[in-house]
Amino acid sequence: MQSWVKMALFVLVTAILTRLVPFSAFFRNVYTLVHEMAHAVMTLLLSGSVLYIHLYADQSGVTHSMIQAGWRSILISLAGYTGAALFAWLLFRLQASGREKIGLLLAAAIASLGLLLFVRNGYGMLWCLGFAVITLLVCFLTPNWLRIFYASLVAFICLVESVISSVTILAIAIMDPAGAGDAANLSRATAVPAVVWGLYFAWVALWCARNATSLLFRSIWNRRVGERSGSEHYPL
Repeated sequence: MQSWVKMALFVLVTAILTRLVPFSAFFRNVYTLVHEMAHAVMTLLLSGSVLYIHLYADQSGVTHSMIQAGWRSILISLAGYTGAALFAWLLFRLQASGREKIGLLLAAAIASLGLLLFVRNGYGMLWCLGFAVITLLVCFLTPNWLRIFYASLVAFICLVESVISSVTILAIAIMDPAGAGDAANLSRATAVPAVVWGLYFAWVALWCARNATSLLFRSIWNRRVGERSGSEHYPL
């Protein structure tokens, strides 16, 4: 229970603080891109075709694809929120192990692939290009402290957006099931109520957030213990 309380407080505080960071709205589209790319990748894995992805300045996005009717649509609809939540968790795991550069390179690669293969509206293409260039510059041309700060910012925003988006889709599924996006699509494909799928998305996001924050606190604790042990002096 204590870890869940820590996670809730962490997400709340981070959500407030990231809104105060200049240009944070720009980085919130990282979550949107990963969400839409997860749909696209799953479509390709299931032998479908992706027509295009559009990203918008209000952090919304859409993926248009063609797939054979049936069970495949279930996996495609599941991929968005699930894949984006797992991506946020992965960024924290890499950060906790000191491999934040790998996380940034992965994010830049996703933006580059999106630009080359799927994203086809003006804003989305400019955003993918800008984010990929900025991220690569930070990776290779900035001091270590700035790279860590940038990687932390991207990871925190992805985590917060994952939780907020999944809780929002759950609320929509309760109040307006037909307008609940992926949850509504899953409901139509399975006859399971949209609210159940909304609960699933929220559970996945919260589980990933709980594990991500646990990794963060553990890495901070280990770092402090290491600093203390390294600073201890024993008389001869």
